[in-house]
This record gives sequence, structure tokens and C-alpha cells, in this order.
Amino acid sequence: MFDEEVYRKLFVEESRENHEAIVNNLLALESGEDQQTAIDEIFRSAHTLKGMSASMGFDAMENLCHSMEDIFSLIRSGRREVTASLTDLLLTCTDTIEGMLDSIEAGGVPSDEESASLVQELRAFTEEEVLPDEQEPSGVVVPAEAAGEADGRPLYTLSVAVDPSCTMKDIRAMLLLQNLEDIGTIISTTPSRDLIEDGRFDGSFEILIESEAGEDALRTVASGTEISLLGISSPASPPVAETARKPEPAPKQETETPHVPRAAKSEKSREIKNIRVDIERLDRMMNLVEDLVINRGRLEQIAKKHGIKEFDEALSMVGRSVSDLQNLMMGIRMMPLERIFNRLPRVVRDVANHDGKEVELVIEGGETELDRSMMDGLSDPLLHIIRNAVNHGIETPEIREANGKPRKGLLRLTARRDKDNVVIEIEDDGAGIDPGRLREKAVSRGAMTPEAAAAATRDDLINLLFEPGFSTAEAITDISGRGVGLDVVKKTITSLKGTIKIESELGRGTKFELVLPPTMAIIDVMMVHINGGRCAIPISNVVEVAQIRTDAIHRIGNSEAILLRDQILPMHRLEDMFGRAQRSDTLVVLQNSGKRCCIVVDTVDGQQEVVVKPLSRLAGNCRGISGITIPGDGDVVPVLDVNTMI
Repeated sequence: MFDEEVYRKLFVEESRENHEAIVNNLLALESGEDQQTAIDEIFRSAHTLKGMSASMGFDAMENLCHSMEDIFSLIRSGRREVTASLTDLLLTCTDTIEGMLDSIEAGGVPSDEESASLVQELRAFTEEEVLPDEQEPSGVVVPAEAAGEADGRPLYTLSVAVDPSCTMKDIRAMLLLQNLEDIGTIISTTPSRDLIEDGRFDGSFEILIESEAGEDALRTVASGTEISLLGISSPASPPVAETARKPEPAPKQETETPHVPRAAKSEKSREIKNIRVDIERLDRMMNLVEDLVINRGRLEQIAKKHGIKEFDEALSMVGRSVSDLQNLMMGIRMMPLERIFNRLPRVVRDVANHDGKEVELVIEGGETELDRSMMDGLSDPLLHIIRNAVNHGIETPEIREANGKPRKGLLRLTARRDKDNVVIEIEDDGAGIDPGRLREKAVSRGAMTPEAAAAATRDDLINLLFEPGFSTAEAITDISGRGVGLDVVKKTITSLKGTIKIESELGRGTKFELVLPPTMAIIDVMMVHINGGRCAIPISNVVEVAQIRTDAIHRIGNSEAILLRDQILPMHRLEDMFGRAQRSDTLVVLQNSGKRCCIVVDTVDGQQEVVVKPLSRLAGNCRGISGITIPGDGDVVPVLDVNTMI
């Protein structure tokens, strides 16, 4: 059972990559961008999906992929034009494949009921175009020069796939090629041999081989460990070539050329450069690294207490190794944002078609990396913002032309590193946000009094969009207008210890800016004491430490504020968390999203690198606390959530 689950998991993982490649290249094909490359990538991914489905026994997916492959073959040969209706059908097929993969991942087996009607529609497209004399044999088309090299001996086309569970696909494939060369001459492979040797193929490939060993021998060699033979074809050798070769006195003379690749076999050994690792194993490794960081802090305290020189020197070396291991582990956990960016072109296309709009999506900075744990939470917020940008922001082509804009709207998604943060921007050139409409909506919904609305700034009004249930949509649709989305976006970004900001200009467009820490696992904090208790404050939020001047403190209603460097800052004593302190004369100034406040503390212990753990499910959420940490002395210390304080 365990082996079956491992196979299933790897199958789903690789299949999702191929599914994503098909979707993205279909969109590229429809837009006319590098069509030859796009159809080649589509064909390769579809063929791999088909082969892997067959090897796993998922017949319904295999049949659907096979029917799609027939259409892709027609497109590649130029006998079928890519139309909007055909693209819609193929994208519907990819949606069905995605549903099948969800079912397989959950332990199920897809049925033909999910895909039978789509297979029929695809076959109708195929039968409509292909004439009997136009049909091509399966496998690789033999080039003219390859036919000449065949020398009248039988040619075979083998379609093979490396098992999805194999972690050394390139090595396994090269072993197969070497074994086949012992009983024949390999004319060509698809993809090329260099790509196979470098591991740059999707698990399945085709081999054109010249061999007199016979079909049974080829079947035996091509059905080895972790290799599945998907198909074999044997076109008959031209009789003319056979007759022409018989009278020649030295028939073996022509076998000199094929010996060149055989002589190079011993030079083809390659290192295994990449392996697949289960994410749960990485998480367990990360937990161990976090324990090392905690214990390093404990050892540093012991060393400081006893002052043993040899111990200090040994600890210094161990500390460097722990730091290097920590940095290496964090690097392994980082993933490029393109993993989630690649799903968004399909969203833009579907929403634009639904609304009758023309939208160009430009993506930049997809190579920017983020911690895997944060990637999981970022996908839905990006989806909400992208859908809103197309649905709410960008106008219809007619309105854009009337306003002197290009018919096609521009939506730009960019990511970049900025010091210790990752910045993601989603910007459109649409209608922008109308402060007047927001002001009217705020008054009509009772969110503001008429006086408050009249005095509200543009930023105050725009921030209303993050309130639950607040929407300016005129009509409720299946895409937007139900008042959900942006409030969820803000909560999610806040939970990731990030911030979100909106900038908009009426008639010019809107920009969302997300600022996120690259990781939440290990951070630098400032340790402080409040009324005998200890807490940690993320260094990224600390501006400065200052002394309190009693004459600068002012009471505003039930709150306190202090004048510091010509600024009035809200002042928090955190008495509800730590109790009332006898005497505190130190301020820690905090900043978040350009806003500042300060808290009163007894003493500041200094900066320290700590591991932040989320609050347990039993404890639930606690306002003002983002998590806990355990420093070297073993105490449990809360980590302040500055986002909720400002």
C-alpha cells in the first residue's frame, strides 16, 4: 500500500506540472506568441500525461489525453487552425484533467463519465479535418537521411516512459538507450539525446531504432525496471533497398558510422544533480534546525555564565555551522513565485472573455523566491486581486477607445526583493477608484457619517474597500460584487505578517502593493521586559529606543500619546497583557506600513535570533501576539504582532 501511495503522489506531482504547461502554452498559442514552440511544448506535455496515465492504469485520463493529442497533432501539421471555440474546448479538457488529478490525489480513480462527452467532441474535430490519405503513422516521422541510413534493415519506433516514482529519470533513460544500442543502432530520439542525458524531459520519449534483433527482443529490452513500453511500430523496410544491398561485396562496411556513439558510451556517465524530496521531510528537517538554533542560544548563555575559554571557542565553531545549516535550509525551502504566477494567465483570459474585455497580462520577477509555507497562503489573495482588476478595473474596449486609451487593457504583475522583504505589485491601467462613489457608499451603508465622509482623505476612503461586505459593484455577478474578497485578502496578508496598500487615480488605473517577509520561521527580534515579563519584538518593526519625558505625555480621551521628535505618537503600556508596571521610563518606537506608535518597557535586553512558532490550536488566536519563541533559557516568550497595534 505504501508503494502505491508513493507512486500516486509522484504521478500527481509530475502530472500537475504537465497540466500547467499545457494550459500556459494553449494561451500562448491563442495569442499567437511563438506558436511552433508552444505547440511543441503542448504536444510533449500531453504525450507525457497520456503515457503516465496509461502506466498508472488511469484509462479515462489516458483516453482524454490521447484525443487531445490527436488535435495537437493536427495543429502542429497545419491542418487545424486554432480558433476560440477549439481553445475553449481544449481548456475545458484541461479543467477536467485537473479535476481528475484532484480525485487521484484524494485516492480515487477517474471515471469515463467525466470525460466521455469531451472525447466525443474532440473526435468530431479530428474526423472533420483528417482525410484517410493524410493520416500519419504513430511515432516519429523518419527523416530522409535516416531512411537512407537504415540500409534496408527493419526500423522500429518505440514509445517508452520512465515510471513516475523514479528519482533518476535521466540515468534510467540512458541505461535503456545503452541496452538498445547493444541490439541495434539508434537513429534518433524525441526529445533529443542531449536533453534526455541532462534530465530535461518529462518522463516519456520516443526512440527510432534500426535493428535485426526482432520485435520481441526490443520489447524485452524496453520493458525493464522502472521503464514502461507504451507502444512499438515496425514500418516495413523498402524492398528496393534490400535488393540493392545484396550484391555488394562488403555489406559490413556501412556499419562503421554507427560505432561512433557506441564508443562514447563509457564517457556518458553523469552525476545525479537533482532529487525529489517530500515536503514533510523538509519540514521535519526545518524543525530540527530550529531546535539547534534554540539550543545554540542556551549554550551561549551557559558559556557566558561560566567563562570557559575552550568552551567559547568550540561554541563559536558550532555556532557558525548551525548558522550555515540554517541558511542552507532556508534556501531549500524557498520557491520561485512563478509557481503561483503561472496559474494567473488562465484566470485573466477567462474573466476577460466573460466580461467581453481585451486584457494583456505582463508578468515580471517570477524568479523572486518566497518561503514555501507563505506561498500556500498567497495564492488566493493574488487570485482575488487579479480577478478584481479585470472585472472592476479595466474597461470594455469601446469605453477605452472613447476615453482615448488602447482597446486592450494592460495588467502588470511584478515581484522583487526590497532589502529584507518581498514586494509584489498588481497594477492596471483601468478606470481607477472613484473617491466620490466610495464616499456615497460609505454614507449610505452607515460606515461613515456625512460629516466624517466629507472630511475623509482619499486613503481613508480607499481603505474602506478592506471592510467586510463593502463593495462598489453596481450588480452582483458570479465574479464580483458580493462584498467578499478584499477583506479576506487583507486578513490573509496580515496573517503572513505582511501589509497591503492600494494606490489609485481616477481614469488612470489602480495599483495593489503587497509587502511580505521572505520567511516567518526564523527572525531577528528585540527582547524587552515589561513589568517583569519578557516579550520579543520583530527587529523589522523597531525604529528606535528612547527615554520617556513625563512632560511630553498627553492624554487623548482614554488613550495616551507622546511628543517625540516633533511627532505625536500613540503610546501603549500593554497593561492588559503584562499588568501595570511600577515604573517604566523606556520607549520602543515601532513602525508598520509607514505608521508609527510606541510601547513602554522596563528594560531592553538587546537583539537575538529566534525561532517563531505559531500559537497552538488550543490557544487559538490572541490579539497582539503573532506567535511564541523559546530562547536559550527555556522560557516561553510571546512575539508581539505590531500589525494589530498600529
